[in-house]
Amino acid sequence: MCDYRTMVEDSDWTTVGEQIRQARLGAGMSQAELASRVGLDRTMIAKVEAGGRRVDALELIRLATALDVPIDYLLQRRPAVISHRAELLAEDNDTDVARRSQRLDITLSAWLGEVRQMIDAGTLRASAPMRYDGRIESEADARLAARWLRRAHGVGDAPIDTLMEFSERSGQYVLVSDLPGDGASLIEGELAVAVVSVNGDPGRRRATAAHELGHLVLGDEYSSDLGVHMSRADREGLINAFAAELLLPVAAFPIRNPEGNLREEVIRLAARYRTSWSLALRQAEQAGWLDAAMRRKLSQVTPTQAELMDAVGWSPQHDLNAVRVPPGYSHAVMEAWRRDLVTSSRAVELLHGQITRNDLPPRDEADLAL
Repeated sequence: MCDYRTMVEDSDWTTVGEQIRQARLGAGMSQAELASRVGLDRTMIAKVEAGGRRVDALELIRLATALDVPIDYLLQRRPAVISHRAELLAEDNDTDVARRSQRLDITLSAWLGEVRQMIDAGTLRASAPMRYDGRIESEADARLAARWLRRAHGVGDAPIDTLMEFSERSGQYVLVSDLPGDGASLIEGELAVAVVSVNGDPGRRRATAAHELGHLVLGDEYSSDLGVHMSRADREGLINAFAAELLLPVAAFPIRNPEGNLREEVIRLAARYRTSWSLALRQAEQAGWLDAAMRRKLSQVTPTQAELMDAVGWSPQHDLNAVRVPPGYSHAVMEAWRRDLVTSSRAVELLHGQITRNDLPPRDEADLAL
């Protein structure tokens, strides 16, 4: 189990101070507001942030509680490689956009720490990140990479049942959380994680998860030479093409019956592959089912939930919703709990709302049989 007193004693106080400052800016607090919440003078907060004053374990717990961040986040330097990262460079850059981006980074860094805790506990053996070796210079190249990844996992052109497990097997651990924005991903060494917002419709969540997986598989401006001659928007376009082809391959579109109802046919594919309506229409255009003008026309009326469910016979289509963390990671948490490496409260925290304390079995099941 984690001994925060030891971690505090061994801390780099410049790092701790900077992490507290970043978390405070992300929470939209002034130094005076934070000081009031934790029972310290504002000048003390200023000294802590500057690395000139140590804090004890109890003060650190109060600071983490006030800032709504894990204690680990305050004790460790932020990883350097984060997709879509927005830096807070100065106090006067404390805008709503910057705060939302900072909260996203905090969640992402904390998630990295939780996955690493299971690896360090010996209950999780991280999958090596899968990276595409081919050169990516066009959307066609990005689509080839998506088809390569599908083949590597034996999916072919079929729907991906659970993108959470697919991403985990690709070497990226995804957390679904209530957070601002759509999502972000991070790579530290050979460990890759991503967070996806639970807000928005399921198709959008899957598109976000596929997009962040694209950052890992294709590389990005932080970790490779992907489209170094391109603008960031162009690079994002390549990753969007990868995500679209990963979720709904063009090969999944059969030769159309010209007498069929185009909208209903696209709805059936969108429902079966669980994609957003806009993504299904873009792929239908790629497949030659429609032209740009028809895509724009059809995009004006989004299918209702009833239409989508009716298209798949009203069978459950859950993904990245009730399941918040990857299956391999979930097993690792439960194994750590069974070995007394984490407390019951910590196990519930690590599983991010998938269970409650009452869902945990008795510690010693053998005793129940006596």
